[in-house]
Amino acid sequence: MIFADALARLETGLRAALPGPAAQARLAPVPRRAWPAGFNPARVRDAAGLLLVFPKEEGTAHIILTVRADALRHGGQVSLPGGVVDPGETFEQAALREAHEEVALQPDAVRVLGALTPLDIPVSGFRLHPIVAVSRTRPMLAPADGEVARILEIDVDALLDPAHFVISERERDGFALTVPAFRVADVEIWGATAMVLAEFLALLS
Repeated sequence: MIFADALARLETGLRAALPGPAAQARLAPVPRRAWPAGFNPARVRDAAGLLLVFPKEEGTAHIILTVRADALRHGGQVSLPGGVVDPGETFEQAALREAHEEVALQPDAVRVLGALTPLDIPVSGFRLHPIVAVSRTRPMLAPADGEVARILEIDVDALLDPAHFVISERERDGFALTVPAFRVADVEIWGATAMVLAEFLALLS
């Protein structure tokens, strides 16, 4: 997909009603984890992640994802640059700050388009707020030591290609899971990151 086309579709889609949980659910593991019985919603911690879209040399739209360092919780998994929202921060400010800390993205080099639907992640106790932004040129990035093992530049067309959609079986806490995922760039993108991407792709398709 050409970057200019992706930008136009995102700008239009983010001004309208979002695809929301129905789109996210297409890439949700089965069974999907819920908040434990009696959980106090006030204990949910807000996090923000940046979904940055940019063109590579041939003009096609790409996004930035990261492979988490092995020493971190969920090490080796693919995620958006992001983290916990600090007191007094907006979700947009938190997403830009975390992207700067994790991959050295310069905040003044991007334009925020809007937010996707928040996603609850009971396994971590977070509510993730995905922020969509664009850069009109390929950004200069560097992974943060101890946090990011690798920066991925993923072609949007690869995510839209059904040939890169897979379903695998995993085990979590002794329970079997059926996990839909994207298999691209020698990695498997699943869980919360895949669910965010499912809504993002629904705006593009």
